Amino acid sequence: MVARPGLEGSGGFSTRLYLASALAGFLGALLAGARLQDFGRIELKSAWAFLLAASLEGSLALATSRGLLSPEVAGPAAKVSVLVLVGYGLVRNLHLKSLWFVWLGLWANTLVILANHGHMPVSAEALRQAGLSHLEPALRNTYDAVHTLMGEQTRLWFLGDVIPVPLEIFRNVMSLGDVLLMLGIAGVILEGALRSSGRRLLRLSERAKQRLALGLYLAAVAIWSWLGRGVG
Repeated sequence: MVARPGLEGSGGFSTRLYLASALAGFLGALLAGARLQDFGRIELKSAWAFLLAASLEGSLALATSRGLLSPEVAGPAAKVSVLVLVGYGLVRNLHLKSLWFVWLGLWANTLVILANHGHMPVSAEALRQAGLSHLEPALRNTYDAVHTLMGEQTRLWFLGDVIPVPLEIFRNVMSLGDVLLMLGIAGVILEGALRSSGRRLLRLSERAKQRLALGLYLAAVAIWSWLGRGVG
């Protein structure tokens, strides 16, 4: 996911998308029969590791945008710290299968960055489709020490930032890893709440599954509309 100069992030995942993913998981769990008290009983061990990972990434992004740290230092430090802390949290929570989406997302992003000498390749076409073509010159100079413009020499391009998000309130380009992260966040809340209530997603009644599917679809439409309000 591209970080825009002066705005949020140094390659950091958007706070709005974190919240939207969590909201989707929350609504999905309610529709599947979970109760409000079940969310407070979600068994998430070493939750501090996930909170610390998010805090460190956000702090390093802020420090970079304020000129307190160089992007050459903040970019790699953010990637390494998030990978280590979330990896530790995953090992501590193997009972939550949805966390594997988070792990896969992190590794997908890390793999393409390592394959391209420490930079996340960004598609120029995706930038244009998202209305961010003005970032192309900056990306050619790897302004944040993490991203670079995709070219003929790019390796594993399909794991790079190739998915345009052309919404007025959130214009960006995303990677497959970012999408997996979103699924993981929603899944952890959904799965955790159902486990707390003694339910299992695959063991729900057909009526509950239909209600869940319909609810998730409506939630996705509502969240997408929320993210993109003001378009046009």
